[in-house]
Amino acid sequence: MIHGKKVLAIIPARGGSKAVPRKNIREIGGKPLIAWTIEEAKKSQYIDRLILSSEDDEIIKIAQKWGCEIAFKRPVELAQDDTPGIAPVLHALNQLPIYDYVVLLQPTSPLRQVIDIDGCIEACIRYESYSSVSVTESDSSPYWMYTIDRTGQMQPFIKTHNILDRRQDLPKVYLLNGAVYVAQTEWILQSKNFISDGTTAYVMPIERSIDIDTELDFNIVQLTLKETNNTQKS
Repeated sequence: MIHGKKVLAIIPARGGSKAVPRKNIREIGGKPLIAWTIEEAKKSQYIDRLILSSEDDEIIKIAQKWGCEIAFKRPVELAQDDTPGIAPVLHALNQLPIYDYVVLLQPTSPLRQVIDIDGCIEACIRYESYSSVSVTESDSSPYWMYTIDRTGQMQPFIKTHNILDRRQDLPKVYLLNGAVYVAQTEWILQSKNFISDGTTAYVMPIERSIDIDTELDFNIVQLTLKETNNTQKS
């Protein structure tokens, strides 16, 4: 609870990942991927209830083992490759009592920490926003990006009269990192989206912003966790 407002957190985890098969329960850093999110969410000083949304029996069993509540089983039709990311959130909100705020925590961000979860919630409250999402500064500027036409010729993605040759002259740009999404419940039930013109950004460092979508991402996180563990032991 924060400022008298009750907070529900949802971890969505379907079983049908193709790029990294069974990634949500695949072991990384000595425990299932989903366990990293469960453990950090349970440390939050604001989350009143943490639940899993999954259609997969094995994922459900492992999440329970790590202390996540299973309030329902997600319908299979809401766990397909083309299912919108907001669908499990709306389904969960329709199954449970109304909370003031809802937090979405994807298990593919294992390096996210409780400081990020609570920081994003605080940002939403502090700025009286309908929603707040985590982002990270991008090292790839759209000012240095191009499209290529049928003849192979390059065209700047952002057309500008000024050619920005130095990185320090480029405006900072930010990417959604997929780690934390927060919204007022009544608002998201109407908007059906965490992003709007008034969404507040919570900036996370790049080292905690890796979103596992490929085998390369998985290997990078595995190596990062191994190096962190070795540093802590030394």
